[in-house]
Amino acid sequence: QVQFAESGGGLVQPGGSLRLSCAASGFTFGRFAMSWHRQAPGKERELVAQISSSGVLIYYADSMKGRFTISRDNDKNTVYLEMNRLKPEDTAVYYCNAAPVWGGKVYDYWGQGTQVTVSS
Repeated sequence: QVQFAESGGGLVQPGGSLRLSCAASGFTFGRFAMSWHRQAPGKERELVAQISSSGVLIYYADSMKGRFTISRDNDKNTVYLEMNRLKPEDTAVYYCNAAPVWGGKVYDYWGQGTQVTVSS
């Protein structure tokens, strides 16, 4: 079955950096667009970034542009999110997911996510 295993979160000071990883299984990774999402307390889950199956197409939500970088390794079935210049408002649980087409609906299944806390 589909599985997502997110890791790399933690507590970081404002202005700091983190690199998140998501190991995916249960589907043909190299044929799916991959995405990162986040959910802050009391807020709905939101799309952070998406990368196409080949890595050619990339999308970032406006507030992440210039600070976050999404990448993928199709040999390792893993997608990454490099986060720089972190702000307190980036505090959230971060999840990855997959869609069969660019911009398409992601799986209904979500992993445990990884907690990112930005605080001094």
